[in-house]
Amino acid sequence: MAKQLNSAVQVKKPAPNKDAPLKEDIRLLGRLLGDVLRDQEGDAVFEVVETIRQTAVRFRRESDPQAGADLDKLLKKLTRDQTNSVVRAFSYFSHLANIAEDQHHNRRRRAHLLAGSAAQAGSVAHALSKLDDAGVSGATVRSFLKDALISPVLTAHPTEVQRKSILDAEREIARLLAERDRPLTAKESRDNTELLRGRIATLWQTRMLRYTKLTVADEIENALSYYRITFLRELPALYDDIEGEIATQFPTRARQTSTELAPFVQMGSWIGGDRDGNPNVNASTMQRALTRQSTTIFDFYLEEVHALGAELSVSTLMVSVNQELLMLAENSPDTSDHRADEPYRRALIGIYARLASTARELGATNILRQEVGAAAHYDKPQEFTQELQIVEDSLRAHHGSALIKPRLATLKRASEIFGFHLASLDMRQSSDVHERVLTELFAQAQVESAYDKLSEEQKIELLLAELAKPRLLYSPYIDYSDETNSELSILRAAGEMRQRYGARSIRNYIISHTETVSDLLEVLLLQQETGLLRPESTSSAGGKGKAAADALEVMVIPLFETIPDLRRAAAIMEQFMALPPVARLIAKQGKLQEVMLGYSDSNKDGGFLTSNWELYKAEIQLVRVFDQAGVKLRLFHGRGGTVGRGGGPSYQAILAQPPGTVNGQIRLTEQGEIIASKFSNPEIGRRNLELLVAATLEASLMPNNADSKQTKKLGEFEQLMDGLSERAYQSYRNLVYETPGFTDYFFAATPIAEIAELNIGSRPASRKATRRIEDLRAIPWGFSWGQCRLLLPGWYGFGSAIESWLDEGQDSKLRTQKLATLRAMYKEWPFFATLLSNMDMVLSKTDLAVASRYAGLVTDRKLRNSIFKRIVDEHERTSSILSAITGAKDRLSGNPLLARSIKNRFAYLDPLNHLQVELIKRHRSVTAAGRTTEERVKRGIHLSINGIAAGLRNTG
Repeated sequence: MAKQLNSAVQVKKPAPNKDAPLKEDIRLLGRLLGDVLRDQEGDAVFEVVETIRQTAVRFRRESDPQAGADLDKLLKKLTRDQTNSVVRAFSYFSHLANIAEDQHHNRRRRAHLLAGSAAQAGSVAHALSKLDDAGVSGATVRSFLKDALISPVLTAHPTEVQRKSILDAEREIARLLAERDRPLTAKESRDNTELLRGRIATLWQTRMLRYTKLTVADEIENALSYYRITFLRELPALYDDIEGEIATQFPTRARQTSTELAPFVQMGSWIGGDRDGNPNVNASTMQRALTRQSTTIFDFYLEEVHALGAELSVSTLMVSVNQELLMLAENSPDTSDHRADEPYRRALIGIYARLASTARELGATNILRQEVGAAAHYDKPQEFTQELQIVEDSLRAHHGSALIKPRLATLKRASEIFGFHLASLDMRQSSDVHERVLTELFAQAQVESAYDKLSEEQKIELLLAELAKPRLLYSPYIDYSDETNSELSILRAAGEMRQRYGARSIRNYIISHTETVSDLLEVLLLQQETGLLRPESTSSAGGKGKAAADALEVMVIPLFETIPDLRRAAAIMEQFMALPPVARLIAKQGKLQEVMLGYSDSNKDGGFLTSNWELYKAEIQLVRVFDQAGVKLRLFHGRGGTVGRGGGPSYQAILAQPPGTVNGQIRLTEQGEIIASKFSNPEIGRRNLELLVAATLEASLMPNNADSKQTKKLGEFEQLMDGLSERAYQSYRNLVYETPGFTDYFFAATPIAEIAELNIGSRPASRKATRRIEDLRAIPWGFSWGQCRLLLPGWYGFGSAIESWLDEGQDSKLRTQKLATLRAMYKEWPFFATLLSNMDMVLSKTDLAVASRYAGLVTDRKLRNSIFKRIVDEHERTSSILSAITGAKDRLSGNPLLARSIKNRFAYLDPLNHLQVELIKRHRSVTAAGRTTEERVKRGIHLSINGIAAGLRNTG
């Protein structure tokens, strides 16, 4: 009987807590941070931090008003030195909690795979399974991937707050934490713990902030570190995974090789080429960017080829080799008798020598391992790939297939993906700069004295006429302004760099603030002036004319950013593509044209709901226009980190795109601290890349089986969204742009002024030296609202829009019907569901109690009370309406992991906000009196900005 009872108890034993390891990791890291704090700063500081921690936890978890008062009292008593130590302690706790959560994500993913569970949503296996179930064939998938392009584009970011030194130390902590998941002996466990303690001590003794302004060169190096950490190895490995999943899901008798998939995932970059509003970017920064990118990929190739040569000790005394491989060996500078029977090693020594020669040719100055002898450089990366293919073919033909997978396959795949340029460098500039440059060129060439004063029709007529002429406007014998010389030199440098690094090194030119067709034609003419566009012309040979086709080397891409720009986008592209010379150029581009959509400025301009809806509508209209023109559309999504800037989970965002807008062609920006959160851990980086591929497959290939009834319902949803968007637009614009004093409120109630002082980017926070919100960049706009825990760009206007529509007519029965319509939209329309999911996440991170402390920084009491009350009222409306539509009373009920994360970490984030407010008060009172603030106070503010950004994660 006892055995039976015990057995019954065992059966009913509750399932283990899946999050227990996460809590253990956080406790361990917190304890070690406490040990370091006590050791470095003394018992008194440790006790202060611990008291604040316990009080903050009590304040948040128990909603204890007395705890709030106690917390305020504690913080105000801190000395300046204690304040900075407390700020650093809580900031580093946020950093360490992030590491623990990332490790837990990896742990849960591995557990899922080991359990043999069904493929997770967001995996390529899951996407392929869905396609198979929907009747999509393997041949269709393979054909689709041959022409696809998925490109994450890394951009510099004026809110990137992490130093590379900090990221490096945190990466080692992550490695040590992951090591604890395998069985360790008692000694190994002690050693691991001591190493973790040492790394945390290193963090504590490392300066968290930059004391000098970040340069473009710094931004380039920061971005390159993620290639070494993640992209160089994880991206080729992802291709292998995808090939394996396709072979499993869609088996075929055809022989599969590692070269089956074209390099459809390629990296892009703006760092060093994006000069919109950044006077520090010029021709030399572009050259530096590509030189450093090239050096980075050559370092990788050289190291891998050297290691491969050491591994492939295959002797012709044992096996035969292909003739092509023997020829490679014979052409090698290696003549050692010791390797006479080792042709693979000799061939790879020759490949290494050619790589070293090419690296020097392309600007590398520090090749660590000297080659055996001189060899001719490669003219193009395909030659390198072809020689690796010769090595692979020979191995495969002579019982060496098992030797390919460990290193050679990855190396060859990397050569196809990264070439000699690593990532395509985009150029970007504002349309008004192009207009000024052409105004000067036209005037100096005595073609048109005031180009900028012409009507749009007159500009188009003049630009088309100039594009048809073989002669140039520019003369080397005329002096031009610095701006004109700089812009032309950048385009000339782009042509030279394409010759040096390959056609993929620079292939896109983004035009910010595209508002007219002439904005696009201007860049075509500037490219013609600098040789990037060779116009149709007639040359004489034996008295007969011979037409030469147009050749455009760098695609001209409009960026539609504001709400009016998005509304004009389709009409502009329709008119542009209908122009005969443009149609010829697009035909030469493979009947493909890219359009970039800006999420950040449209949100700042029109608010969260209107921005998302206008982007959606613009995409639908662009698809229609492009279909009519017979041109394939590639959309470039300028997404930021926050939901207010188009952020949120990429997988859901891609699936929520309108039908026909993906089609295997998608580029999207990855910015600032989002790059760190996505790609500083190789395993998480691989997962994020896989999410992009899976979402693109599903969004592009899943059949649209909507019947006429569903299509009609979608039309009704869209019509309703038009009306709701207009209401939200009016509500948002009324607050931000039409309320007297709102600008003063914003600059006082957020740390925007202090953010502008930080050395966290090479680009200024504002486009012009004004306090106008119109001139402020969208990135620091959103970042500031995140710091004060309001995150207003991610939700404001939604509640007013829905409530005013529901209450229209004051009919309770009609209100119920309307609410049912909204619930149907949420259940049946991915766009609306994703919109609400992202808003739910933003609202979960919003804290009105903390935000009220920042509102207290506004000295005008009437202004403070008036505006903050409006914000609070709208927050309550939005939260209430969101719950009514989704049926969820609590925030993040559909994402319990994130909900727990927020609950765990925000108790430790609150003190940073309270401290930041206190420090800002001290700083501003001193500066208002005309005195200089102590450096420790400024440093404390900047440290708190860093810690809050780390705690919120997606902040910029």
